[in-house]
Amino acid sequence: MRRLGYRTVDMLVERLADPSSRPIRRASAEEMRRRVPPTDPEQPEELARILEQLDRDVLPFASRDHPGFFAYVPFAGTWPGALGDLIASACNVYAGSWMESAGPSRLELEVLEWFKSWLGYPGETAGLLVSGGSAGNMTALACAREALVGPMSDRVVAYVSDQAHASVARSARVLGFRPNQMRVLPSDDEFRLRPDTLAHAMDADLKAGRRPLFAVANAGATNTGAVDPLGELADLCRERGVWLHVDAAYGGFAVLTERGRRLLDGIAEADSITLDPHKWLYQPYECGCVLVRQGSHLRQAFAMTPDYLRDAMSAEDEVDFSDLGMQLTRSTRALKLWVSIRYFGLAAFRRAIERSLDLAELAARRIEASDALELAAPRSLGVVCFRRRFPGVDDEAELEQRNAALVEALEESGIGLVSSTRLRGRYAIRMCILSHSSDEAAVNGILDFLEGAEVASGPAERRGEREPAIDKTWAERPPVAPGAIRALPLFATLSEEEAERVAHAARVREASPGEAVISQWELSRDFYVIVEGAVDIHVDGKIVGRELSGEFFGELAGVDWGSGFAYSRLATVVAAERTRMLVFSSESLNEFAAAFPGVERALREAVHERLSEATP
Repeated sequence: MRRLGYRTVDMLVERLADPSSRPIRRASAEEMRRRVPPTDPEQPEELARILEQLDRDVLPFASRDHPGFFAYVPFAGTWPGALGDLIASACNVYAGSWMESAGPSRLELEVLEWFKSWLGYPGETAGLLVSGGSAGNMTALACAREALVGPMSDRVVAYVSDQAHASVARSARVLGFRPNQMRVLPSDDEFRLRPDTLAHAMDADLKAGRRPLFAVANAGATNTGAVDPLGELADLCRERGVWLHVDAAYGGFAVLTERGRRLLDGIAEADSITLDPHKWLYQPYECGCVLVRQGSHLRQAFAMTPDYLRDAMSAEDEVDFSDLGMQLTRSTRALKLWVSIRYFGLAAFRRAIERSLDLAELAARRIEASDALELAAPRSLGVVCFRRRFPGVDDEAELEQRNAALVEALEESGIGLVSSTRLRGRYAIRMCILSHSSDEAAVNGILDFLEGAEVASGPAERRGEREPAIDKTWAERPPVAPGAIRALPLFATLSEEEAERVAHAARVREASPGEAVISQWELSRDFYVIVEGAVDIHVDGKIVGRELSGEFFGELAGVDWGSGFAYSRLATVVAAERTRMLVFSSESLNEFAAAFPGVERALREAVHERLSEATP
């Protein structure tokens, strides 16, 4: 065991200390099949040979901690944390019941007490360590449903910001929420969820006989780092009897700093919180956490004791963590946290978080002072979203292609790695500064590259290159002629055959003057293109605009936000005169966007404009 362990640790130290490393090295599936061909290892092999293949053919082809890794939410584990995982794996700890793991369970309780203390959560809070933010969100939302309504009901409604993490939509879908049971609400100019927006949506649902169940707020949105007004949202939800869950997977541990505490003010009022120690507590994957303010709700939601586990039931002052979440078989994730935080001391983690915040401020100042770069969103926590401008280039599609080429060129250079996102439909470069190994030189080096690299226009997409997935079971004759489809600006770039496919997906609706086509906050998802006539746009009872022949509306609710969910209707649309419209289902709209680049670009620009107007 010692011999194998020494050999393995030597290989790891050499790999982790390699100064020539890149932040990521990709490989095709074909190359990886060549390097790691299918085998049937009937006979034993020497560990040296196994480690040699791992070092040559497996471990190089992955992302890794690097000073210039600023893509997604970076990872940056610590060696004592890795040793904690080694101990847990070598001892094969089962941490589901107190009877079988009193020691590791006590460590998990101790770690959870640290988190509760840092966040200001009360003593009755309960929680557990899970695999990551996705499992944390799923656990919290399942707990909320069980605590407030029990079995799934068609009447309940959930609310999220358009900056919510994708795992929230996935959790809602798994828990049985239908597309019309989750409202995606627009964020404001700082990409935060406004309490009045949430209140209006709740009012509309109460009036319609639905039950607002839970709302999800961000404490460090993955997209922008935005932090919602947590205290105000908590007050609103408490008044309405709605469960407030705060997704703090990215930003939660910023509370260890003075700046972070101010930004996250009000987080302790949430009913539940998701945290990710494998982010700003620098733990190896996997390590997430969920905390529930009224801890008894967790046990009520998840505890089950079949006959074969009755011998393992804990005493009143003991904890079986399998009763607080979805996993029965679970190892201990507390060991690595307990080891690494004791080894370094909490002050070291606090300094690393402060350095990340300082570097993000440095990057934002540098971008604001640049003639070539511009911020795409306010900097928040360690996330900076921006893009490069090019002289004489104003076309959004061209700007997107050139910025995407910059991101690709940076990866190829090996200097660092950034990712991209969309903010209100527009492409943005995104830096997330988190690693304890990052410094000013790494930040400035990447910004120097992005500011000065020569890139040509990206290859224009060819119309018809992607085949639409529209149902080909056509009627004998479409409700509108293909030529009339191509006469509409939205579909002007389509070929005659493509226009015919669109025509077969349409149905025609006529509205009389004063007739409401859609109503604000309703949950319908159809998309409308005006053929003749005009409609007025009403928000909160006031006319804010008019759409004329050839224009369209309803794209926000029609375009899929994630997992089949979409924005609520943000306005009431009323026919100003006799109006004839083409109506498309949300499925057809999303198929058009995937199939036709020109339609996708027009929809994206419309989304940008409508969301910019939707909230102050």
